[in-house]
Amino acid sequence: SYRVIRYDARGFGRSPAPAVKFSLFTDLVAVLDWYGLDRVAIVGCSQGGGSALALALEHPARVSALALLCPGIPGYAWPDEPEDELAAAYERALAAGDVAALAGLMQGVWAAAGRSPAVMEQLRSAARAEIASGDRQQPDPPVFGRLGQVAVPTSLLVGEADFPPLIEADRQAAARIPGCALTMVPGLDHLPPLREPDLVLRVIRETLARASW
Repeated sequence: SYRVIRYDARGFGRSPAPAVKFSLFTDLVAVLDWYGLDRVAIVGCSQGGGSALALALEHPARVSALALLCPGIPGYAWPDEPEDELAAAYERALAAGDVAALAGLMQGVWAAAGRSPAVMEQLRSAARAEIASGDRQQPDPPVFGRLGQVAVPTSLLVGEADFPPLIEADRQAAARIPGCALTMVPGLDHLPPLREPDLVLRVIRETLARASW
């Protein structure tokens, strides 16, 4: 059995919107310190995956394993994208604080496998958090150029229907992390815990079985 701690990032769930500048990485470290946790296995999804990688590189003694679900990769050089109507609409919705419009735009990018009440509530939650954060969220430490230094068992799950540039970033990340177990899932988008909870649980259990406690 394992002790599990799951927390809401700022602006999500029951965590209040940020009032000061913050980063997801420093918040992760603060949570571990609050609970007095010296060494943990980390499950990180999306931006949380990037924070988990940063923890493994900045504080390697504190991490025993990583289970990464469609993670963002801080420091990855994203391809230049021409300004288009989608990007312009996104900025307009963000500036206007329009949760419904922003969630609808997110659905087209991050939820290509289709909408459902649970999916749309997740996207509305993300939209509310992004609007509330404004310019207060700071980037996590860049990790892409240091992935060869990750020294713990790592699993990386990627949906083949996710945002294409992120799929490429995650493929490259998996190739750089020593011994990384990469799982590519046809038809899966950016929401593995909602779409494929049993698969996510299996990946987590397999990762924990390899953990360097």
